[in-house]
Amino acid sequence: MTEAGKGKLACPTCGEPAAAPAPPGGKSPRPFCSRRCADIDLGRWFQGQYAIPAVDAADDSIIEALSSADLPDQTQD
Repeated sequence: MTEAGKGKLACPTCGEPAAAPAPPGGKSPRPFCSRRCADIDLGRWFQGQYAIPAVDAADDSIIEALSSADLPDQTQD
């Protein structure tokens, strides 16, 4: 997130100043400026526009490291 002024966070969707924190027990769309921007961001996740980077499981070095690791015996008597 970027700064949209002195001490204010910018909405990650549109760049406007983020909503103020909600009172205790209330709801706030933070870090977004509105519920609409929060819904737009959620839609982008659902459409696959955002992705969390992952390590390729087929990487041989990872497989070798896991197979040579000392793993406790998980068999039950």
